[in-house]
Amino acid sequence: MYRYGYYGIDPTYILVLIGAILCVAASAMVKSTYSKYARVRSMSGMTGAQVATEILRRNGITDVAVVHVPGDLTDHYDPRNHTVNLSDSTYGSTSVAAIGVAAHECGHVLQHYKGYIPIKIRTALVPAANIGSKLGLPIIFLGLIIGMTPLARIGIWVFALAVAFQIVTLPVEFDASHRALVMLGDYGFLANDEVALSRKVLTAAALTYVASAASSILQLLRLILVVNGGSRNRR
Repeated sequence: MYRYGYYGIDPTYILVLIGAILCVAASAMVKSTYSKYARVRSMSGMTGAQVATEILRRNGITDVAVVHVPGDLTDHYDPRNHTVNLSDSTYGSTSVAAIGVAAHECGHVLQHYKGYIPIKIRTALVPAANIGSKLGLPIIFLGLIIGMTPLARIGIWVFALAVAFQIVTLPVEFDASHRALVMLGDYGFLANDEVALSRKVLTAAALTYVASAASSILQLLRLILVVNGGSRNRR
């Protein structure tokens, strides 16, 4: 079996703890930053929904609808039904935070329509990532329980698919934010100082993806250490 540290505690849990702390900190930062700039109204007076609609129109995209979905910060673009989904805190808000988020989701629309390579890779990874997130850990644990290291290592490779998805997501999110900020300035939806405020919101949001990817990588590293440690201890 895997050798534990002092008092029977698995020392590799520190990697999971670090990942959890990163995710909690990033989540708190994005909520705090969004809340701060959600109180700053844009000079244009446009709502998130109006900005999203206008961005799509200016880019000649006519088959994507802007719709209202419940919740806060539940905004997303769904390529399956061609909808930009804006949450309660974004759809009807005229804040620089809401406008930035709405433009970010339209950035994802442009990625799809312009054939942005990383988003094609991420889309292709979705089925494998779903399998990895659902089956990776069970396969690893089963392999450890019955003492079959090769099976546990297969589980690691399966779990790694989910980690790969998290990593590929990073350039997709950063690029969508870059596209959003450029359009907000070029189209005159926000003044230069307001674009800077929206950048703070989108940067904070991007950090949640960085934290999630880092957490997944640390979890993968822990699993590799556990499986390899267990294998050595049985020799």
